[in-house]
Amino acid sequence: MSEGTEDCSPEEMAFWEIPLADELLVLKDEATAMKYDLEDRTTHFGEAIILFARKILQNPVNNRLIGQIVGAGTSVGANYCEADDGVSKADFKHRIGTCRKEARETKFFLRMIAVAEPKLKPEARELWREAHALHLIFSRIWRSTKI
Repeated sequence: MSEGTEDCSPEEMAFWEIPLADELLVLKDEATAMKYDLEDRTTHFGEAIILFARKILQNPVNNRLIGQIVGAGTSVGANYCEADDGVSKADFKHRIGTCRKEARETKFFLRMIAVAEPKLKPEARELWREAHALHLIFSRIWRSTKI
């Protein structure tokens, strides 16, 4: 598997119809990557999740998924803000770990929504790509933080 897809099974990549060597999923070396403000990036991601959730048809199954996706997707940014204001390295690492988990949970619920509402799969796929990229970023930060 290419770098950036190590936490995704081939089955998951197939579900989203993403080639295993897709360049968009590769987390580039920090020296060559564009600089991103993670607070802005996670804020925009949370906003995109909210707008996406508003498009999901409400019914008993989807209502549960809507709550879950909004909770997980907006929590990524909220926990990043908490990490950024961390009082210690241990607190920072804990909050970054939570960002990582919430990004992964968002990926899970995007897949469930794509199954529940197949017409939303293309939009869910784009959000899944960003959730995946955020998961990789926070995983790298978490692994490199020494306490």
